[in-house]
Amino acid sequence: MLHEILDTLHNAPDQPLWLPDLHAAFSRCEERYDVIIRQLGHNGEVFDLPCPLPIWHNEDESALIQQYLNARIYNLLSARSARELQFYYDPECAALSDLIKSLDESFQLMQTSRSGLGKVVNIAERMARAGQGAGFRFSSLPISEYRAHSHAARAEKTDLAVSLKNLAAEAEALCLVGIDVGGTDIKLAASKRGKLVCLKEYDWNPAASPTAEGIVEPILLLTRLMRACIAFAGHSAIPPSLSAALDKSATDAQIRAAVEEAERALGERIDLLDGVGLSFPDIVIDDRIVGGETPKTDGMRKNRALDYETEFGKIRELREALLRLCRSGGRVRLTNDGNMAAFTAAMELSHSAEADAVCDGVVAHTLGTDLGSGWLQPDGTIPPLPLEMYDFIIDVGSRRSAAWPPQDLRSTKNENSGLAGARRYMGQAAAYRLAQKLAPELLDGFRRVDGNLMYVPTAPLDLRKPCLEHLMQQAQNGVSAAEEIFRQIGEHLAVLSAEMDSILHPESKQRFLYGRFVKTQRCFELLCEGFARRDTGIKLRAADEELACTPLMRQLANRASFTVAQFGQAVGSIYFALS
Repeated sequence: MLHEILDTLHNAPDQPLWLPDLHAAFSRCEERYDVIIRQLGHNGEVFDLPCPLPIWHNEDESALIQQYLNARIYNLLSARSARELQFYYDPECAALSDLIKSLDESFQLMQTSRSGLGKVVNIAERMARAGQGAGFRFSSLPISEYRAHSHAARAEKTDLAVSLKNLAAEAEALCLVGIDVGGTDIKLAASKRGKLVCLKEYDWNPAASPTAEGIVEPILLLTRLMRACIAFAGHSAIPPSLSAALDKSATDAQIRAAVEEAERALGERIDLLDGVGLSFPDIVIDDRIVGGETPKTDGMRKNRALDYETEFGKIRELREALLRLCRSGGRVRLTNDGNMAAFTAAMELSHSAEADAVCDGVVAHTLGTDLGSGWLQPDGTIPPLPLEMYDFIIDVGSRRSAAWPPQDLRSTKNENSGLAGARRYMGQAAAYRLAQKLAPELLDGFRRVDGNLMYVPTAPLDLRKPCLEHLMQQAQNGVSAAEEIFRQIGEHLAVLSAEMDSILHPESKQRFLYGRFVKTQRCFELLCEGFARRDTGIKLRAADEELACTPLMRQLANRASFTVAQFGQAVGSIYFALS
């Protein structure tokens, strides 16, 4: 088996080799080593992941097995994290023992500055520090001592639809702001006693900021802008300066001047904000941002003039800063952008004729700048897990593409980890890569070449979003190569779903999609066509205008200049503030 796989990789060096397919093949293999990985979670949970490995006979086969095992461990830690991973196997097998022992070096446990596979160890240790726990480690035990863990029963299902309807009813009497933070823009929505007052889109590039202030301050300033608009709404016309600040083209200086002018005019009347819900593209546990390994903090990570852990700690305190903008007793809730997508889908479904669809929980993905993934469980809770599936390793093939540096649009490597990760198979970076691979002329006018490096520029003009819009338009126009881009992204999403199911076991067999990729019906149809290339038993649903059922979301759907696909998570964040 291993010999045949290696022959395929040699003869077709850029053909994908999907991780779920390898797992299925290895599970059927009769000549194998049985390995069970036990995850001991930060919150006391225990999870077992069977990881059978075919017996290998030479260095090339050994290298493939090591790559496979590293990927499975990396995905397990990306999704669930851990304070410890225990490996049950036969210690009499010297080759297998050596492989397990090599994990300390592969994941850089003894180092303080980690890269690649070690990124998930950084996250595990930040999560441990947040909970006052010890550092992360691997350990080994004889498989003869393995006893299947008696997993705690799943949380009892509640009438989730009723609970969500109650939240929406509570929002009818309050002043709330919802914030959807993305990689290239921030979208905000404000409501006052059940009326959608205003919406704001703000373009930014957080990865370029060398300090935490460059990430935190725009969020706080924009929250102040929305608060000021709420204060004027219903009493008098919003001042022209505030209206101008709501325009997408408004500069930071214009926004700040308008906000400060409004705050002076309002005085104590500005103290009316009841809550803020915020979706952030990083790991968020208990309303605190604890990840720190995403591209959004790349500028901070490269700033040698500061200590990264100390600086990142300032972002972790974002909730406290937002609370200071709320009245006494106000509420601030933060979660990952993927989790917010799941919450938003559940909230809208609960107000629809399909309210029963939330009884098994909701799994959602955002497809835009990056890939976000979220999970609302049947009891209405968001599991306290990283769920960093944008970094999943789903392909251990495509070796020609993996040879390009992460900064190159042809590469399958994620910029933050340097590994071949899911965001280069889904999200806008995947669209650029597949366009160059399938029909390079699709990138004419958007592609730059600097030496051997090929990229979509971010300066002096950021062409990433216009490039994606162009590719989507070409697909909508029926250009076959552009259509195939979105089919392949859909197929990749099906691979991700298979890997996700093996590690998380969500009950829901639906996946709700948010973001720019589903803004047009044709692109969503193409995603579904590609998704259907693999038999997953899962159905894709677009979170578009048809999923606009709550009072605030219906108001958004009725606005001519804004779409649910774009601002749905900002509106969902309003309701999440009360969860």
